[in-house]
Amino acid sequence: MALADYLTRKLKERGLLLMTHAVVGYPSLDDNWAMLECMHEAGVDLVELQLPFSEPIADGPRFIRANQEALDHGLHRDDYFDFFARAAEAFKFPLLFMGYYNSVFRMGHEQFCKRLRAAGGAGYIIADLPLEEARELDAFAHRHDLAPIHIVTPLNAEARLKAIAETASGFIYCVARKGVTGKATQLDADLQDYMQRCRRIIKLPLALGFGIRTAEHVRRLHGVADIAIVGSACLEAWETRGRQGYRAFLQELHEATRDTPAGTDH
Repeated sequence: MALADYLTRKLKERGLLLMTHAVVGYPSLDDNWAMLECMHEAGVDLVELQLPFSEPIADGPRFIRANQEALDHGLHRDDYFDFFARAAEAFKFPLLFMGYYNSVFRMGHEQFCKRLRAAGGAGYIIADLPLEEARELDAFAHRHDLAPIHIVTPLNAEARLKAIAETASGFIYCVARKGVTGKATQLDADLQDYMQRCRRIIKLPLALGFGIRTAEHVRRLHGVADIAIVGSACLEAWETRGRQGYRAFLQELHEATRDTPAGTDH
């Protein structure tokens, strides 16, 4: 099923979805598999699988360390795609490639798209690839039934949002604030205004990430976003709470996609 069709169906069932994240190879591939099992048990809707890279410029300290340790352990892109294919076969939620453009460039645009599609990928998120440089890669993606997920930020002017909306597919990744992943985001009036501006221009589902860390954060996204993205806080839960605590954390996040905050009627 195409990513757009999957999201349309899921959003009819529940107005807010949950996307989580794992750095493949950290702490180990066995740990990654256990994470995915917990995600499945908790009802997660989509998952980003990150290909480790030596200079993950959009990531905060926790993910930087995870990327480097995965590389130090010898993870190769062949290991990544082998793991990706096994996961796509075993789990029902769509899997998205997440990474940086250098990794894609070295493979070649068409080869990357072929390999991702063969592994069962639904699309990709490339954190450092601007719209102007993405056109050839996106063309190959569409030929191989992949969704290129584009990123917008609070600094984007209306003309920029329109240009991104014209080429986007699947959903839009809305970065909640300036900076890198990990730091908590203020869910304030400025963020509400930003998301409303995106909503007026972009007709695809809107995913909000960077600094969404708690079930209460997720709960407050009802009526604001269509997909809550939780990344660094998931890895922190795995490192500090172990497998059972990690699964409980994911279950709290998923329950929050069903609940609205007190005093609202979303």
